[in-house]
Amino acid sequence: MPLRDYLELVRAPAALSVIGDTVVGASWAGRPLHGRAIGLPISSVLLYWAGMALNDVADADLDAVERPERPIPSGRISRRAATITAGALVAGGIAAAGIFGGRRSVAMALPLAAAICTYNLAAKNGPFGPVVMAACRGLDVLVGSGSDRALAAAPAAAIVAGHTASVTVLSRGEVHGSTTKAVSGSVAATAAVTAATVLVPAPAAAHPDESLGRSAGALGAARFAVEVGVPQAAAAADPQAGPIRTATRAGIMGMIPLQAGLVARAGNLVGAIALAALDLTLESRRARASAATRGASIT
Repeated sequence: MPLRDYLELVRAPAALSVIGDTVVGASWAGRPLHGRAIGLPISSVLLYWAGMALNDVADADLDAVERPERPIPSGRISRRAATITAGALVAGGIAAAGIFGGRRSVAMALPLAAAICTYNLAAKNGPFGPVVMAACRGLDVLVGSGSDRALAAAPAAAIVAGHTASVTVLSRGEVHGSTTKAVSGSVAATAAVTAATVLVPAPAAAHPDESLGRSAGALGAARFAVEVGVPQAAAAADPQAGPIRTATRAGIMGMIPLQAGLVARAGNLVGAIALAALDLTLESRRARASAATRGASIT
């Protein structure tokens, strides 16, 4: 099978949105990633890809109707092969947590793997689906802090989890649309996450440049608010499937400026700059792709 089919199965580019989770957790725990630990985001990526593969395994029958172009319903990847892929990625993600973060990171990666399986195989379409998905991202932040410093990183994990829950609720309207009232709830959640990013005390912020960290954190929060809030407001005005898909994608990639803001709040300016650079690079690529699409439609 071509590699590109598997990259499509796991939504490979979207994993860029989870790279900063462990950076946030480590920063709020007071021990920014360095040395061997700098590889800890690999654990997040592998576990994220595992979740995407499991999602397609669980949704294969539904995708055959609503998304027949996906790798499993189109016959490019069998359900068995996708299941094996997901299992291998889960094992790889836990192993990476151990290699790069030690036992304290494995202690958080194990419940994270359990939450990923629970969400995709049992909870996704039920009333607790957004809660379980939020737990996944919160636990991913805590993989960075480790079990021994989880309490210090808990506020940041809760902020990331809150945004995740909002995006998950919004995504339920991607196929059939939603209501203005429901989408407005996501707009309000984005405002709350923005305020929390600026106002919640960062316990690890004993850095000499604390005031600079606060300012940089506010910039990251503002960037998050615009990138996520504007498409959500447009979807609230027109709660059809198309605008909601656009707002959902913005919510997923909006994780990166949110992570940058939280990392800056904890005084890790190097980490914040790296995440901001990633965000701006992706934004530039999206702008070029959009311009190319408009140019093609004109010609």
